[in-house]
Amino acid sequence: MSSPTWDEFAELALKRITAAGAEYGDIRIQDSRTEHIEGEDRRIASIRDIHDIGFGVRVLYHGAWGFAASSILSLEEVPRVADLAVEIARGSASVALEKVRLVPEPVHRDSVVTPYRIDPFTVPLEKKTDLLLNVMETLHRQEDIARSKASLWARRDRKLFVSTEGSRIEFDLLAGQGDCTATALYESRFASRSFNTPHLRQGYELIEEADLVREASRVADQAIEKVKAPVVDGGLFDLVLDPEHLSLTIHESCGHPSELDRALGYEANYAGTSFLTTEKLGKFRYGSAHVNLVADDTEPDTLAATGYDDDGVQCQKWDIVREGIFVGYCTNREVATKIGAARSHGSNRADGWGSVPIVRIANIGLEPGSATVDQLIVGVKRGIYIEGHGSYSIDQRRYNFQFGGDAFWLIENGRRTHMVRDVIYHGITPEFWNSCDGVAEQSARRRYGFITCGKGQPGQSGWMTHAASTARFRQVQVIRGEGQS
Repeated sequence: MSSPTWDEFAELALKRITAAGAEYGDIRIQDSRTEHIEGEDRRIASIRDIHDIGFGVRVLYHGAWGFAASSILSLEEVPRVADLAVEIARGSASVALEKVRLVPEPVHRDSVVTPYRIDPFTVPLEKKTDLLLNVMETLHRQEDIARSKASLWARRDRKLFVSTEGSRIEFDLLAGQGDCTATALYESRFASRSFNTPHLRQGYELIEEADLVREASRVADQAIEKVKAPVVDGGLFDLVLDPEHLSLTIHESCGHPSELDRALGYEANYAGTSFLTTEKLGKFRYGSAHVNLVADDTEPDTLAATGYDDDGVQCQKWDIVREGIFVGYCTNREVATKIGAARSHGSNRADGWGSVPIVRIANIGLEPGSATVDQLIVGVKRGIYIEGHGSYSIDQRRYNFQFGGDAFWLIENGRRTHMVRDVIYHGITPEFWNSCDGVAEQSARRRYGFITCGKGQPGQSGWMTHAASTARFRQVQVIRGEGQS
């Protein structure tokens, strides 16, 4: 006797939900595989190959949610879990102060597959470990390199979403990433420099095209230059920020504040709220006229471009900030009603079958301008050029912040001169973005993603990509961050 199909499991669950009198219900069945290979100091430190399968059932009953999940896919377990989700929803409805309403969404019947040339799960393990060993060996060719790291990561998610409204969407999603880090030692002081491919929805071709061995030589040289560089003197500097660095700045100071559930106070007791409260929509000057921040969950290769979110809402493109004015939120079908929106922006995502979908940051990027990177630098008399991610801190409302970076160069009289270290800049989000007076052109645009964006209770890890071209910010306060690596 053949095993039941996923569609048969879904039909069984939705029949129980409908029979119980719920106004809405859906089931997500997901089969995930994750491979993570880590190298450290010329050796392979760990190889993890994780297979995870299960399903989650969500029910809306008399205006209240219920959710239940299980790792057992069987004809006995699926109806039991569906009944439990209904029971939880009924209990929630008995104490709910306000009924949940969902904005409408057309019925979708579709299949979404990540395009790729090389399936990373078919690449021999020996080939991957040899690559990491070669990368670390290249890092250690410089005698001042004391530590090395290199890693490869890949994940495939096969998923089925079916709702009582009639939507049925299949997913076969793939993503990958690779990186290396060199740590240099000089006069009892350490400093690290990294290279990271973006997390993107591509196959192993992402790793081959990045050429980690080639990048390792540059990383080692710059780690040594960084550890020997002078400490920065604090004060006001013009900053020229590269796309990788900007991805984190955008994520923390625009992405999270633009999540509507945060603005409504839903995350106040854990992840915080947002200074971008609803009365500011369409009115508030978030940045200068050079600042155009666009959410685009339709751009190929990006992490949130999954075709549909976990509400079954089709992925879209919309403005968050247009010519400096705040004009849009990330929403789901529930919170969109709170601002009178006719449709969700499709930002409801869960990190797995056992998690409840919540509002997550979209692929928010800074639109390119018209300058070249050289023109941005030439226009700086006293400044700092910053690459990559470093330490950061931001308050609960995403208003006051400070950011570090991975590498820093002094700009003097329009020229990038020598490295400095221990740079931290701080500011207030709208003041910082209003100081932006130039964004580089399309050719300078790069995409960097996140897979560890924390939110929710229990906590979940969100995925999204932030693209940007290099941008310039005037007269930003820089402090000395001694002890930063």
